[in-house]
Amino acid sequence: MRLQILIFCVHIFLITTVRSQDHNHVGSKALSYPDIPGFITLKSDLHQHTVFSDGEVWPSIRVMEAMRENLDVISLTEHLEYQPHKDDIPHPDRNRSYELALAEAEEHDLLVVHGSEITRNAPIGHSNALFITDANLLLDTNPRVPFAEANKQGAFVFWNHPAWYRQSPTGNPVLSDFQLELIKRGELHGIEVINEYDYAEESLAIALEHNLTIMGTSDIHGLIDWQYLEKGFHRPITLVFAKERSLESLRTALVEGRTVAVYNSLLVGKSEFLIPLIQKCIQVKRAEYIENTQILEIELENISSSDLLFENRMEYTFYSNAAVFEIPAGETRILKVKTLEQQKQISLKLKALKAYTAPKTSPEISWLIQLN
Repeated sequence: MRLQILIFCVHIFLITTVRSQDHNHVGSKALSYPDIPGFITLKSDLHQHTVFSDGEVWPSIRVMEAMRENLDVISLTEHLEYQPHKDDIPHPDRNRSYELALAEAEEHDLLVVHGSEITRNAPIGHSNALFITDANLLLDTNPRVPFAEANKQGAFVFWNHPAWYRQSPTGNPVLSDFQLELIKRGELHGIEVINEYDYAEESLAIALEHNLTIMGTSDIHGLIDWQYLEKGFHRPITLVFAKERSLESLRTALVEGRTVAVYNSLLVGKSEFLIPLIQKCIQVKRAEYIENTQILEIELENISSSDLLFENRMEYTFYSNAAVFEIPAGETRILKVKTLEQQKQISLKLKALKAYTAPKTSPEISWLIQLN
């Protein structure tokens, strides 16, 4: 009898656990970033691989990983030309990876973008074409054909890992005549400034000079868990500021350059998007003077998934706080500001040290705080 009761209890536990997993896909390391005025923030990883090119997992795994990290958008950008697994997984249809991911994502709140990677040697390099309709039509020995066809299909195209040392031994991107011609013809729209573990400020300089959309991607081939999460950090992503949660709105935002590339505590983007993002990441929870003093206590909360590092840029100094300080992701920090006399309002001015709007250029962020 006791054994039957024990078996029954275990059975109920397993059923409850499985059902809980079926309906709760977000993991303990879910990513979270706030919306900014006028836009919703979509968390995306638009450069990933599976066994349908040179990756090591099935497309459905990429969907599951994205759900665990609370991403909004993914794209499986399989190499068109490089197919090392084709003897074991023959697939004449280059759209197959996308179709499998789309089928897996149907029951989940995840957008899947149809994309492929155009894979050529330097100086052409690698590029991702997103929002395509048929990847098969991009296959051609003439290097100009894939870009022309992608443009015909209405694709958003970005230059992958431009500083990759295997194609650029100096570790710096080289903008070739071929790519300059693509930009001139409107067939190249973005550039990765963060790929896998690497941030290249030279790529950011190219993005700003040629008005290319700033991108950050994982370029994952193995498991996200092994490459990032178990080491204590997240994959690189692109935050896309869209009008609504749809593929059409996402594409418009990418074309218009409304992005910030994020890799843990590193944030890279144009000032018109990066500054309001950081402003929203930090919430002022409380601001009041210590009794019978002119020392103002300001309690700040970081509601984002990035540890944020700041430097005081006010005319006032801190009491028992260093001028440079960090507010870890999801935590609060109390600043003690010596205002010398009590104020009715104060402009909290901080320089975001690990955020970049241009090479070696960090933005100054302000919060206007009203006091009782």
